Amino acid sequence: MASNESYQPGQIVYIIIRNPHAQDVANIQEAAVVQNPDEPDQLALFIHETYYPLTDEVAVYSTVNEAEYAYQEVFGLIEMENYDG
Repeated sequence: MASNESYQPGQIVYIIIRNPHAQDVANIQEAAVVQNPDEPDQLALFIHETYYPLTDEVAVYSTVNEAEYAYQEVFGLIEMENYDG
């Protein structure tokens, strides 16, 4: 995790996202860093056709390997078929 200033529009990052319908299901997702259309001076994550504010409260990883390590630390072993990026 790092502050917004570490990311540039167009950069691809990885996040761990929970399924909103089954809170015990989470997986690693690829997301794009973009200018926030609602707050042009801020960055956002674009994933699943939705913009999410890029804040220090979101765990963002520069590589899929970093995301997989964090996932394993929190949820246990990851199976690559769960990776949707």
